[in-house]
Amino acid sequence: MQDNATEVTAAGIARLAGVGRAAVSNWRRRHPDFPQPVGGTETSPSFALAEVEGWLRTHGKLAEVPLRERVWQQVVGHPEGPVTALTHAGCVLLLIHERPTVWLELSAGSDERLAAMLPEALEQVLTPRFGVVGPRRRDHGARTATVPPSAPGAPARGAPAPAAPAPTPPPAPALQNLTGPAALASAPLLRGTAELAAELGARQAFEFLLGRHLDANPRQFTLTPADLAGLMADLAGPARTVLDPACGTGALLRAAAPDGPAPRPEHDGLRLHAQDGAPDLAALTALRLALHTRATVRAAAGDSLRADAFPDLRADAVLCHPPFNERNWGHDELAYDARWEYGFPARTESELAWVQHALARLRDGGTAVLLMPPAAASRRSGRRIRADLLRRGALRAVIALPAGAAPPYSIPLHLWVLRRPGSAPAQPEVLLADVGQFTGEGRGGPDWRAVGETVLGAWRDFERAGRLDERPGLARSLPVIELLDDDVDLAPARHLPPPAADGAGHLAEVRERLAETLRLTTDLTPAPAGTEQPGTAPSGTARSTARWPLTTVGELARGGALQLRTGTNGGRTRVPVLTDHDVLAGTAPSGTLPESDEEPVLTEPGDVVVPVLGGGSVARVVDDATAGAALGRNLALLRPDPAALDPWFLAGFLRGTANNRQASSYASTATRLDVRRLQLPRLPLDAQHRYGERFRALDEFERALRLAGRLGEQLVRGMYDGLTDGSVAPGT
Repeated sequence: MQDNATEVTAAGIARLAGVGRAAVSNWRRRHPDFPQPVGGTETSPSFALAEVEGWLRTHGKLAEVPLRERVWQQVVGHPEGPVTALTHAGCVLLLIHERPTVWLELSAGSDERLAAMLPEALEQVLTPRFGVVGPRRRDHGARTATVPPSAPGAPARGAPAPAAPAPTPPPAPALQNLTGPAALASAPLLRGTAELAAELGARQAFEFLLGRHLDANPRQFTLTPADLAGLMADLAGPARTVLDPACGTGALLRAAAPDGPAPRPEHDGLRLHAQDGAPDLAALTALRLALHTRATVRAAAGDSLRADAFPDLRADAVLCHPPFNERNWGHDELAYDARWEYGFPARTESELAWVQHALARLRDGGTAVLLMPPAAASRRSGRRIRADLLRRGALRAVIALPAGAAPPYSIPLHLWVLRRPGSAPAQPEVLLADVGQFTGEGRGGPDWRAVGETVLGAWRDFERAGRLDERPGLARSLPVIELLDDDVDLAPARHLPPPAADGAGHLAEVRERLAETLRLTTDLTPAPAGTEQPGTAPSGTARSTARWPLTTVGELARGGALQLRTGTNGGRTRVPVLTDHDVLAGTAPSGTLPESDEEPVLTEPGDVVVPVLGGGSVARVVDDATAGAALGRNLALLRPDPAALDPWFLAGFLRGTANNRQASSYASTATRLDVRRLQLPRLPLDAQHRYGERFRALDEFERALRLAGRLGEQLVRGMYDGLTDGSVAPGT
């Protein structure tokens, strides 16, 4: 049965029907039988999803609401909010994943029967996978505080323990809520989720729903990119017990236990421990990890610094992307904490508190990898702790990443690799590396392949020999004694030799290429348009405006003149991904998609790709070099029928400023393009070809300008570097 309690906004209705919000407003005005609002506000009403779906189908606005969109709208419109809905859906997906026959038996009856029997079935699946992570009570004289066992925050010398928030084990809150009326209210969502799992698979269904939630609330989450998470896991090395004390959505722990089409047998003994201050994230991470690996998952909600849920853990590896620049991290109440072996962190050094927390949770010889802001390597307030980390051999490497590796994307973050000292003597050298030269063009992100090969190669050679010879501009190992000065500045760029100078010869080559490109741009500079275009505009002055009969992309798609596709959130095929940043910057495909059972949309020569977010008039015709790439998110692909449409004609008219303005809708922080509303004139194919040739020439001119800009920047940078390092003489 459909859920009448699930509500959908006008924007949601537009997505269901594949139209703009203006069309929904028109339907409300023109059709008296359009469903009446059941909630929301006067300016942003909400409607019953079941009524909307029925109306759309009755009026021929769609044959069937897409399953993914229907389930997502049930998540968004859930009475207890989308996070509760995601948790409920994740619990059922885990049940389907591990005991599909049990779900089939439960779902065969009524919603009332499903709601009554579901809690017991879920408990049989969730308890073995997640166990119990909870607090116990400890008395201190007349005062009683709820603290985790052996809490590291207990004061020394018999002082009373400060009260600490008790960690809450997920997904227990979801179990408590998934009973009685709450379970009955979620029944339609759970049945829809099961249908989605049958289409995508349980793992991919959860990834799709979680991905939509993260995309819809980008400001609420700081995500760790998958490539960076994989690099951090590789630096930590093989581990049987892994902890992430600030787990977020679980990207680092997923990287520590990578999944394939099926969980790997070698992960049977793997134990993953996760904690996060947000109970919602801790529960979602627990479910995500349980769906993707056979590992034992222990997850808890709570601040790891103030209320550590795993005080007795000694892990093989700790991976952590901690919150940066936190002033309220517990400085006042944790002054006598046993974890501060290397010094009590200043109030402004929250990152060094996380570093010591990670070391305290490692076994002897265990490895921790933390993502750190670059300031943590050089702030004077942290120099004593940095010095002690060096002296005792705990800090093994500092690696400067390219800008754009992780949020905040404008800052080149660092990776710190630490090892808990054991009985072996401290290593006398530390690895310093800087891979900032692998920054990607535009907003496409770094060259992760080059970053990974360089960093892992240097780290493994350093681990093997205990030292590393200079790799100019990239990496070297330094004796600890050389770093123990007044500043204890560990920023790699300050200790690495400069890269080999390009020299005057190389700069001469760049100059020749720039001169050739500038000559090309002169040749390609378009002449002013003539006063007449054969077969198109009426004759007259150059200011006369053509009056064509117009059509829209939506009408052309319905008539079969082109196919309209959108990017996916994952795919089976491991091919480069054309991202919206690649289209905007005119660069080669640079993205990746998470592995899933979803079929990616692969580009073909002659396709026209259009970004749908961010505004701006951009359309790119796919050439042979780009063909075969998967279509990324926030992109629309138009595949014209060559017998009806010239692709360059199509792309050129889609780039018109007025065209984009009338097809765009505006939110408070973003602009979204409704591709179906984009217009172009109805012209015979021969006239289209003439326009297409002109648009192709403009595209070549635009590419030449981009190349000239990059070469000019390279030449200027090389000249400054050459003059300042002595490789270029002033008279050269």
